Amino acid sequence: MSVLFISGIDTDIGKTYATGMIAKALMQQGIDVITQKLVQTGVAINLDSGEMGIADDILTHRQLMNLPLQPCDLNFTTCPYRYEKPASPHLATRLSGEVLDPEQITSATKRLQAEYDLVLLEGAGGLLVPITEQLLILDYIAAQGYPIVLVTSGRLGSINHTLLSLEAIKARGLSVHSIIYNHIHDDAAQTDVEIANSTIDFLQNYLAQHYPIVHWLALSVQHDGSGNMDFILPKNFI
Repeated sequence: MSVLFISGIDTDIGKTYATGMIAKALMQQGIDVITQKLVQTGVAINLDSGEMGIADDILTHRQLMNLPLQPCDLNFTTCPYRYEKPASPHLATRLSGEVLDPEQITSATKRLQAEYDLVLLEGAGGLLVPITEQLLILDYIAAQGYPIVLVTSGRLGSINHTLLSLEAIKARGLSVHSIIYNHIHDDAAQTDVEIANSTIDFLQNYLAQHYPIVHWLALSVQHDGSGNMDFILPKNFI
């Protein structure tokens, strides 16, 4: 395994924080890891140069990893496709007038694989988001055969979205590596404590019955004074 795909049950579920914190924890285990973003929308254009900036999620990853931007970030290997419109990739691409070639993403991943022990490839939105008019994210991942880390939370609807995501992954013959329960929404208005606790219990029992070897991890919002969240991975995560 040299690539893990990090996805979520929906947008705004905390994939970026999960990806950065997984990378940080793996670095602490001595693993040479890098993160990559499949495609980034909503990227600001530099008013002075007129050029598209580095992907926002890559910037967040490096902050969480306590790393400066790497050469592969500066030459956009870690996110070749970036668009200004904060929309689904297929729409943002069309509005830009460009054409997204999935092979360019694959080529970038392979270059990173040659330099690092592990690549954490973060998706965009959920699993069935279209990255082109003809290609869904999950279909692209199925073509590559990457194991999937799925990020969920305790907000209302998470059980349904998690099980639908698991069914879609199974239908394409892919493996689920981990489920990460992200406590990012614990203080949000849409999260009820009883619902969240019930969600945790249900999902853990469901995984024990149907996915017994899948890792269950909790990403807790416990700040250490630096603004980072504490996250410890099991030694057998990789």
